[in-house]
Amino acid sequence: MPYASALLVIDMQNTLVAIAYRAAETVTVIGGLRERARAAGVPIVTIQHRGNAMEAGTEGWQIVPELAPAADEEVVHKTSADSFLDTDLDKTLTALGVTEVVVTGFATEICVDTTARQALSHRYDVVLVADGHTTSVRPGSGDYVRPGRSIAHHNEIYRHIDFPGRNIRVLPASEVEFAGPSALRVRDGSVDASP
Repeated sequence: MPYASALLVIDMQNTLVAIAYRAAETVTVIGGLRERARAAGVPIVTIQHRGNAMEAGTEGWQIVPELAPAADEEVVHKTSADSFLDTDLDKTLTALGVTEVVVTGFATEICVDTTARQALSHRYDVVLVADGHTTSVRPGSGDYVRPGRSIAHHNEIYRHIDFPGRNIRVLPASEVEFAGPSALRVRDGSVDASP
């Protein structure tokens, strides 16, 4: 079944990528998805956070060069973990005819999770790219779980989350195949895979 998809790239900004777990690997995965989405005519929406240490226009606020949006791509600015709250994301997706979002970015437990859940509440289907989201490196012990465990934990939650009327899939980037205008297919028909 084809979906009118959009690739969401959440908060892949200099300040955040500098503290990210497996930053280079995640940037590479998202970069590959961007190339494939562009080649297939699938819209890419870059989401850019503004807040402490990331004031608009500063170096830290900028999207990392490898993922910088092209002039013809949509950019949505936000000030909270929810990419839909007080932004034009829903309006943008509706105008593009999107019914499914392919979610990538930073940080797994905060902006990625909040945006994915809000997408479901806004009646979008969701593909969480298992190896396309990351979180911060954890200095010291504290109460946070290790980054790799947190990513795995959230992938598992999305494999089992129940949201009536919505299609939710967790796929590694290698199994996300963009084909044709605004269509997303799973290469081998699987709907669940480990990163």
